[in-house]
Order: sequence, then structure tokens, then C-alpha cells
Amino acid sequence: MARFIHTGDWQLGMTRHYFTDGAQERFSQARFDAIARIGELAREHAAEFVVVCGDVFETNQVDRRTVSRALDGLARVPVPVYLLPGNHDPLDAGSLYRQPTFTQRKPSNVRVLETSEPLEVAPGVELVGAPWTSKRPLEDLVARATRGLEPRPGRLRIVVAHGALDALSPNPDDPALIELASFERALAERRAHYLALGDRHSLTSVGSTGRVRYAGAPEPTDFDEVEPGHVLLVELDDARCQVEPLRVATWGFERREFRLDGDADLDAFARTLEDNPNKARTVLKLDLIGTLTIRQKARLDQALEDLEDKYAAVPLSERRTELAVTPNDADFAELALSGFGAAAVARLREQAATTDELGRTARAALALLVRLSERRA
Repeated sequence: MARFIHTGDWQLGMTRHYFTDGAQERFSQARFDAIARIGELAREHAAEFVVVCGDVFETNQVDRRTVSRALDGLARVPVPVYLLPGNHDPLDAGSLYRQPTFTQRKPSNVRVLETSEPLEVAPGVELVGAPWTSKRPLEDLVARATRGLEPRPGRLRIVVAHGALDALSPNPDDPALIELASFERALAERRAHYLALGDRHSLTSVGSTGRVRYAGAPEPTDFDEVEPGHVLLVELDDARCQVEPLRVATWGFERREFRLDGDADLDAFARTLEDNPNKARTVLKLDLIGTLTIRQKARLDQALEDLEDKYAAVPLSERRTELAVTPNDADFAELALSGFGAAAVARLREQAATTDELGRTARAALALLVRLSERRA
């Protein structure tokens, strides 16, 4: 039997352009903290080793400090760790896995799977790597890695790979697609016993065997991922494969939709988003629909400004933010404008009635005017 942790897509060194001040540092630190958490889980569950299925780093050009911090974290993992080069960090001529910062500081418990030669990692247990040696492979790397394998009674083989399975890919013409049927034949013939995959950031089991899985990313990276934030604890023998997801993540990417049609909706909107206890580690994408007055839009802008101070980021959805803003006389009753100011507001109100970019700009200007007047009051 083999008991190990299957993970991948750490993407150490990843950045996000929309983070507020300090959020990028927290995001980066969380990815290093995940290494420590994986080490704790390995100890807690008596795992024999850890396989990291590609994209350990965001690119081969990450800075030296990122590599050094990663190796320091890996040195503290209490079991051997096997790293597979993926599409973000392929084993090409410029690979960081061949640079002195990595090779000279690599701890003794870390090994890079540079070939597909079966590697015995425990008595009767072999790893078969399918490393990326370029960013655009021209063949199924899993099929190539398993092609020459023969059944060996009493020996388990874990194939460690990275990439898209044909059963899930929307691009059937990609020559690097991993053919599920081909690997399932290898399973049936006992040439391999488990396919540990990276690349897909969502926790995913593929096929009917339970032996072909993506662990997903240990920390989420985007809004469309399904159950990210885990690693897999795998217990494997010839007849049985038991897999348990173990939670690692401390961050969240949330997408929320709100209908806003007045002050009561704005009150509920603010209360709901204030209730999140993990705001500093949450990226919140908002889909806003409904109809507001200029004064209510000013309230919303203030609420969004407050949220941006507390959340890691609050990007509005460009696809689904469909708020209609309708100026009315009550919005401007307290402004007491005359002369040029009154004329400017009247002109902006005319422009705000249109649906083009000029109308959106006019509505934003009117909302800002209302906010500024309320602050002066």
C-alpha cells in the first residue's frame, strides 16, 4: 500500500493586478504558508511522500527570493517531496530547476521528476513522471511516459503528470491532450495504478475508476474554480484507491449577485458584505443589477469604497453589472445651486439620460457631486 499527498499548481510568485495595498503580500505569503500546512498534513496523516504535479512556480523567471523561500519551506516538510515541471515552469533551457539558486539550495528531501524513468520512492512503490520540457508539447506526455511500462506484480505505479484531459478539454485539436481511454487501459492492464494530475485548479475526479484525479490548487486563484483549496490524501493498493480531500486554503474568491432597487436593498447589501470575517483574504466580484437614484448611487459608491478598504479586492463584473441610474429632482434638492453650477447640473442630467459612455460618465459625475455635498454637510 502507498499513502501519499497529491497536490499541484502552487504557482509561487503569482501576482494579481487588482489587489489593494498589502493584499499582494498577503496573497504571496499564503502560498508559502500552504507548504507548511501540507507538511503538517503529511505528518498528521502519516503520508510517506508528497507529489506536486506541475506549476510549482508561476514562471521560470520568478525572483531569487521566491525560489529561496520555497526551498526553505520545502526543507521543513517531514517527508520526501517530488516536484514535476509543468507548463508554467517547464524543464527547458531556462528552467529555474537548473539554475544555481535552485540546485545549490535544494534540500535533500526534494527531488525534481526530470524524466519518465520509474523511480522507487518506497518499497514496492514507483513514481513515473511526465515532465514538461517546453511550454507547448506536441504529444500526450502521459501516453509517452507509460508506453513502455510492463505489469510488475507487487509493485504500484503512480504517474505524476500535468495538463488537460481530452474528456474535459474544449480544444480537441491540442496535440498535448492526455487521452483518458489510453490511461484507463494502462490501469486495466496493471501497468499503472493512479494518475496524479495538475493544471486544473478545481478538485476533479475523471472517469469511473477513481484513480484519475486533479487535486486542484491549494490556494484559489480565480472565480471559476470548483472546490479549490485542497490537497488529496491518497491510500492506494492494487485493489483499492481511497482519496480524501484535505482543506488547506485560507483565501477565497467569491462572486456575489445583488439586486439593488432602493435604500432597503443598499442596507442589506452593506450588512451582508460586512459579515464576512475573512475580508482581508477575500477577492469579491460583484454582479449588480437594479435601478437606483443618483443619491442612492452615491451611497453605493461610498459603500464600495469602504469595502475596498477591507477586502483584498472588489472588482466589479464587467459582464453583469447592469445598474440603471435615474436622476430625479430629490437628488439635487439640497444642493442649492444657482448660475453656472445649476446650468452644469442641468446639462449633466440631460446627458445622464442617455445609455452611451457619455451617459455613464455623466451619472458618475452627478453621483460624485452628491457625495461631495453630503460630506460638506
